[in-house]
Amino acid sequence: MTRTVAIISALEEEAAHIADACTNVREEHRASLAVLHGELTTDAGDPLHVVIAVGGMGLVNAAATTQYLIDCAEPDAVIFSGIAGNLNPELHINDIVLGGTLRYLDTDMRLVGQWKPGTPEFHSDPQLIALAENVLSEMGINHITGVIASGNYFVDSPEQIERVISLTHADAVEMEGAAVVHVAARNDVPALVIRAMSDNADTDYEEFRDFDISEYADTAAHIAVTMLRRM
Repeated sequence: MTRTVAIISALEEEAAHIADACTNVREEHRASLAVLHGELTTDAGDPLHVVIAVGGMGLVNAAATTQYLIDCAEPDAVIFSGIAGNLNPELHINDIVLGGTLRYLDTDMRLVGQWKPGTPEFHSDPQLIALAENVLSEMGINHITGVIASGNYFVDSPEQIERVISLTHADAVEMEGAAVVHVAARNDVPALVIRAMSDNADTDYEEFRDFDISEYADTAAHIAVTMLRRM
């Protein structure tokens, strides 16, 4: 049976680059999503069905995209790639945090955690983390496996940074990762969150939105395709 991997990207450019590495690519439009389906051959010679979509910003959009891809494609794994604000003084712009642990901001997990998977926090799949670590090391990209905080607001002030670190002890902050892994865990699907540091969580959103992140899209697609070929 052909295995399936779902890739959720933050950028249309990244999704397009991943699709370019596949064959027999087709596009479908459902649930307000443009979903790309393609085929890729692994280094071991096995066929792999790849499903790609841009997730959208925020926890609800990320959760909805994840659940839709799981429902329509029944993937064996979900990989979510994107950018985040850096909270770790040992990291720099373009370094990567793999989501070993993902925690929500402003969510009372005493209540939410009563539902499957019944945990106060979420974790990327260890095997997917190990695969990503090997790929990143070979590419010479500085990375750690750390804590990622996810919330529905853009962190861009010293007060917000201090609050996020106090609440979550995170290495990076963004707006989607915990929701992706949460939904994947509810469906018993292994998942991985990959986040590249785009700034130090100190950039005003109106300035941030003008950043040229095309170079990141190329790198992120290369990481994703290399991982897919090794699965």
